[in-house]
Amino acid sequence: MTTITKLLVCLLLSLTYAMAQGQDTKIDSTQNSTNELKIQAFQNLKAKIEIEEREYLKLEIAAINQRLDDGQISAAEAERLKKESAKRRALNIENRLAIIDNKIALLKRNDSGYNTEDAGDDGFIFRIGSGEEDSDSFIYFGEKAKNKPVKYDRRTSTDIVFAFGFNNTFIDGQDLEDSPYKLGGSGFIELGYAWKTRIFDNTNFWRLKYGFSFQWNKLKLKNNNYLVNTDGDITLQEYPIDADKIKFRTTNLVIPMHIEFGPSKKVENENYFRYSTHKKWKVGLGGYAGLNIGNMQKIKFKEDGEREKEKQRDQFEVSEFIYGLSGYVALGDVALYVKYDLNPLFKNQVIDQNNISVGLRFDMD
Repeated sequence: MTTITKLLVCLLLSLTYAMAQGQDTKIDSTQNSTNELKIQAFQNLKAKIEIEEREYLKLEIAAINQRLDDGQISAAEAERLKKESAKRRALNIENRLAIIDNKIALLKRNDSGYNTEDAGDDGFIFRIGSGEEDSDSFIYFGEKAKNKPVKYDRRTSTDIVFAFGFNNTFIDGQDLEDSPYKLGGSGFIELGYAWKTRIFDNTNFWRLKYGFSFQWNKLKLKNNNYLVNTDGDITLQEYPIDADKIKFRTTNLVIPMHIEFGPSKKVENENYFRYSTHKKWKVGLGGYAGLNIGNMQKIKFKEDGEREKEKQRDQFEVSEFIYGLSGYVALGDVALYVKYDLNPLFKNQVIDQNNISVGLRFDMD
């Protein structure tokens, strides 16, 4: 999935949520059709329940027959166990179908729509990120776990990490304002997935945050210059014709790790407790290490009145191993974010230049 596609998905989800929040008055008019779909889904589930319980019965009878063949039980005992198993499965079908019938009755009786998601064991959920179930994943689409208790203390949670902002390089013996890359046209994007684990048993002040991220670092060159690789020596030269735009981009896959600290609120329930950092300040200090997985210089220009584009992929002496320092200061889910590559952008050069990025970071759980 391309970066643009990912951003469009995030934007679409945000717009969908905002529209849903602002159109409460329209929900009632569409509730009946929604309920009809739910009722049909429950009807289909009833057939599934009967098939499922009968399959369980077949497995249990096969196990009883195996015990009989192995001489572990007598024929009379085997017959008794089969009858008990059949009776138990029949009761299971009866009880589970009764639960579904009650849900259908609730939907038919309540025009505004009754939330039956948590009224029983059966259901279907779609989730991005973490939840109360143990089936935590980046994207989870499946059935709810049956009769599964909520985990009392969940020390690890998950976030989608998205960051963007300005990008440039520090060059030995040169001020940032004299950089050959435009400050305004150079930027970065980071998209990743992170786990956050509470370090100590009885306090959530200290957390360990770790995961993986894709980083796209873009540099826009000044003065019609472009990068040239001459036998491993990376230099700036003037492009032969006036170019509309010259950009250089690296793509990295890294594993970030931060020590995060800050206050949190303990939320206690009868069956579980959680720590919440909602609207709390937090600080993360650490770094990252990974690999460069691609680099490209793109040049846009006009030739004979036609717009042309030249792409030069993986032709530059970019450092393969990426490592650096990073940190953020946040209030709630939004943070000021800084990252700095300790490795030089181009390896084996007389003068090193190191990538630096400053921007905003969003940790969305």
